[in-house]
Amino acid sequence: MSDSSARTRLTLASIAVAFAAADTYVVVLALPDMMAGVGLSADELQRAAPIISGFLLGYIAVLPLIGRIADVVGRTPVLVGALLLFAVGSLITAGAYDLPLVVTGRFLQGVGGGGLVPATLALVADLWPADRRGLPLGVVGAVQELGSVLGPLLGAAVLAVADWRYIFWLNLTVAVVLALLLRGRRWPPVSGVVGLLACVALGLTLTAPERLASGVTLGLPFVPFIGTSRLLTPIGVATLVLALIWLGLVLWRGRGRTAGVLSQVDLVGALLLALALAGVVLAFATADPERELMSPAGPWLLVAAAVFAVAFALWQRRTAAAIVPRGLLGAGPAWGSLVVSFLIGCALIAALVDVPVFARTTQGGGQLAAALVLVRFLIALPVGAVAGGWLTRRYGLGLIAGAGLGLSGAMFVVMAFWSRTALDHWPATVVLLVCGYGFGLALSPLNTAMLGATPADTHGLVSALVVVARMVGMLVGVSALTAIGLRRYYAIADGIKSPNELCPSSPGNCRPFVDALRDAAVSQVHAIFAGAAVCAFLAAALAVLLLGRRGLTHT
Repeated sequence: MSDSSARTRLTLASIAVAFAAADTYVVVLALPDMMAGVGLSADELQRAAPIISGFLLGYIAVLPLIGRIADVVGRTPVLVGALLLFAVGSLITAGAYDLPLVVTGRFLQGVGGGGLVPATLALVADLWPADRRGLPLGVVGAVQELGSVLGPLLGAAVLAVADWRYIFWLNLTVAVVLALLLRGRRWPPVSGVVGLLACVALGLTLTAPERLASGVTLGLPFVPFIGTSRLLTPIGVATLVLALIWLGLVLWRGRGRTAGVLSQVDLVGALLLALALAGVVLAFATADPERELMSPAGPWLLVAAAVFAVAFALWQRRTAAAIVPRGLLGAGPAWGSLVVSFLIGCALIAALVDVPVFARTTQGGGQLAAALVLVRFLIALPVGAVAGGWLTRRYGLGLIAGAGLGLSGAMFVVMAFWSRTALDHWPATVVLLVCGYGFGLALSPLNTAMLGATPADTHGLVSALVVVARMVGMLVGVSALTAIGLRRYYAIADGIKSPNELCPSSPGNCRPFVDALRDAAVSQVHAIFAGAAVCAFLAAALAVLLLGRRGLTHT
């Protein structure tokens, strides 16, 4: 592959990463409409939690396996496969008529969207030598964070003119176009044609277009054999048959290579690691952070995760082709990148979740207005990511990451003392911009340190592990920091006098009581920002100590 062709593929992959990142934030705005679309009422928010946790489960749990596959079969096949999986997930979500189908679609979107990140980062490592990776890694990090900026805006724009399903039809279209561009001008094999037919049949099965389904003759394929499920129709069965034929053709076409790939991937280890990560994800992602640290089943899920983690460790000691080779993360910059990434996730989630909470609490307004306040933070992230990548050519990795995280920590300290009118004045915008810029500065040094401290044939895997560490940090962080905030809230709320005491003449319309509760809610967010500052400062110190001057032991 020529350098120009490789860079074109990297550009397309980066666009795909940005689009998948945008999808993560789009759903936050669309969730109420999605709930209504699958028959859930507004007060059944807890039942809708799997729409979010399903995506996170797919994104995190399978990521190490996808990263390892990218090391074995190559970056481009994994990028194309991830995009097609993301497209299928988008198709299922767009056509879903009940909650299980939406969750299934979101899970597949998570697997596909998550798989784009390690393959793209590993592609950077393939194209640039170790001492020149910083800037391109920063650019990839920047476009990923740019996606998080555009996500709320894209979601708001689509929802303003169309149904929530059009978000996922748009996802489907973009993913297919990018996959075709990455694949090049080669004619699709027979399996590709069959796969396309299966997807068309699946779309017809889920959407059951009225013009077809209501026809006397054309409607027969849409009549269920039993019950009311659209999957139990002739066209639903045809979809399953086409999918099985496609799978058989794919396996037959790659029969000479499949055994070799499987021997290098360590499916048992990948499964054990996925189950351990799934336990952590489900323990925290299915909880209501306003009321509990983890879900009611959380302790049991964490016990199961610990059991699978121990089994994974024992398996890694026994197998010859471990998914995480022994000694891979032994260097300080390698395991240090994971620890720092975890702490970044713990701190970062406080901004992503609680800046909008602070905005709604102090300014009122809806979800969109709060999201626009968050954009002040998010828009500086990609700028910092590019700057951090450029600075890696001149300064030590630990110094850049530490300085950026120190900046973010300092801004969290300022935010912990914000008044109720802080967002009405320009200094708050400066604080949010600097905080986002600091996080952005740390992204490229982390990835550069990890890729520089590990062999080239593991770059897909280790890139995935860095992402997993940050995502797990975000899950743990949002629960732990919210628990700290709630403790502050209840401590203050318990001391507030009742409306009858504060407003004996008009207890039903007691402004002092409302203001006191609002002050307690602001104090809750202050406590969360203070906890995030601690995480950011700790991450900064560890970055300086562990990432080293260059963190490069491999090329």
